Amino acid sequence: MGHSKPVVTALSDLDTILNYIDHSNGLRAQVLDSGKIRIHQDVDGKVFNFSIAEVTEVISRTDADAKPFIQVNFKSSSKVLLTDTLIGFKPIEALGLDMSRLPKVVTTPDLMSVFEAIEEALSTDTVESEIEILKKVYYAILSGAERVGFDLAFEKAWISRLIASNFRASA
Repeated sequence: MGHSKPVVTALSDLDTILNYIDHSNGLRAQVLDSGKIRIHQDVDGKVFNFSIAEVTEVISRTDADAKPFIQVNFKSSSKVLLTDTLIGFKPIEALGLDMSRLPKVVTTPDLMSVFEAIEEALSTDTVESEIEILKKVYYAILSGAERVGFDLAFEKAWISRLIASNFRASA
């Protein structure tokens, strides 16, 4: 148990997270018997799961508009930002994607925006290379979300079906 976090610190971190969520307008938390925390994001119904034992640090911060948010750092070196209504995370780098053109922090609603852009691009005469970039952006966000603890199996299947149906339509 040499590397485990002291119980007092873990409880303090949990208390900070739950207190913040209790005062938020779009997040709801549930502590499960397994020691996992489940955070529901009202805006899109997505659920973020993590274990308090995986948390290394909880930092209270404020954004450029002086609005408070919490940064939660994990043992995996990933982190999330809990805001009033959303959970932010870093997109995963993708080969051939200029990451400087993406925000440093994204959210699950960004997936819907990119998905809609892909759908629109597929229904017009958009150049294939632009569609490929949009797909890479989608997967960068999807992978980032899954890495921190979102279950996005539906969104994975969704993009696969869209791409497969477009491939059949153009074949």
